[in-house]
Amino acid sequence: MKKKERLLTAIIFAAALFLWGAITVFKNPGTRIRITVNGTEYGTYSLSKDQIIPINDTNVCEIKDGKAKMISAACPDHLCLKQKAIDKSGGLIVCLPNKVVIEGENGTGSSGTEDAVTK
Repeated sequence: MKKKERLLTAIIFAAALFLWGAITVFKNPGTRIRITVNGTEYGTYSLSKDQIIPINDTNVCEIKDGKAKMISAACPDHLCLKQKAIDKSGGLIVCLPNKVVIEGENGTGSSGTEDAVTK
């Protein structure tokens, strides 16, 4: 390889490394959940803030360590408590008797800076 070819290869490699780093730092994964009750939006919450969210008088959702799960429900079968936690890759938790749906959002709609928007 000639000196100019090595220099060109090094520049291309450095540019690719820089672009990969920039994409990794600035990408916006799913960092929020949206809760709906009976088809009406109850609130949007960030997965980055640990919190406990009472949903009406029927359910309780917990966000901890970047994951959201249902921790309490006033329904007879408690299937929503057994569903997989929602994380940055997405997911869905449904409590059919109480008509509560918690879904992961992809984070592309807005800046994702809001912590909670309720009722």
